[in-house]
Amino acid sequence: MTKLTDLLADIPANRPVLIAGPTASGKSALALEIARTQGGVIINADAIQVYANWRILTARPTSKEEADQPHRLYGHIPGDADYSVGHWLRDLKPLLQGSELPIIVGGTGLYFTALTEGLADIPATPPDIRAIADARIAEHGHTPLLDELDQQTRARLDVLNPMRVQRAWEVQQATGRGLAAWQDDTPPPLLPLERTTPILFDVDRDWLNDRIARRFDLMLEQGALDEARANLPTWNPAHLSAKAIGAPELIAHLRGELTLDQARENATIATRQFAKRQRTWFRSKMKRWRGFQP
Repeated sequence: MTKLTDLLADIPANRPVLIAGPTASGKSALALEIARTQGGVIINADAIQVYANWRILTARPTSKEEADQPHRLYGHIPGDADYSVGHWLRDLKPLLQGSELPIIVGGTGLYFTALTEGLADIPATPPDIRAIADARIAEHGHTPLLDELDQQTRARLDVLNPMRVQRAWEVQQATGRGLAAWQDDTPPPLLPLERTTPILFDVDRDWLNDRIARRFDLMLEQGALDEARANLPTWNPAHLSAKAIGAPELIAHLRGELTLDQARENATIATRQFAKRQRTWFRSKMKRWRGFQP
């Protein structure tokens, strides 16, 4: 595995840096180190950190870190808004044309895949179809939607991720074509991988699980429960921002449905499961990336 000093020395000044890895692995710290030593602007590639209503619980950079180095696409979307990989690419495009070195960091593998391999130009989902999908998942889970997808799409999909299953089902219902068929018509990527310095955090599972447990306790110390309390009046589990790991558990605690210890345990388990899915995605989709172990 590459050492930090060797990694920093090998980063060209004229190539965007991509940093991917599972939650709690230390990606943001590396992005800050690169920005401090070589300059550049840190750009978010995490699908939940775009939302304004969760800072602590999504481990967004602190106000001090944002003041120390320029950060973009963090907390710029209202908590009740939809935001897709297509929105992210459109927001990202002008940032790639600036004079500062882009340092793109996050844990949403789909964002990086769309950036470096291209994104199919799929029409937006009509609200009525989204509402049907939301209602069916709320009542029966995502498995019935998965069963209705075409075989080619199912073979490519992360079938354990309800959001991805729902998106694929909505595309099929709205367009009459499977998501896989749309993907096969993908235009050229915004930023081909060979024009970047791609870094993938490849970390030990036990090391990561320990960090996950300690980080959630730190989030509670930093005020995550107060943050959840501020979100309670407008809480809607159908909002994408409600997918923040730990948010449903803390909201359940505030409603008297879980003790704080139960909420902590459930959130930690959910984070570990999420990290496992991330690591599986990265190892499957990002074999050409440079491995880094902190």
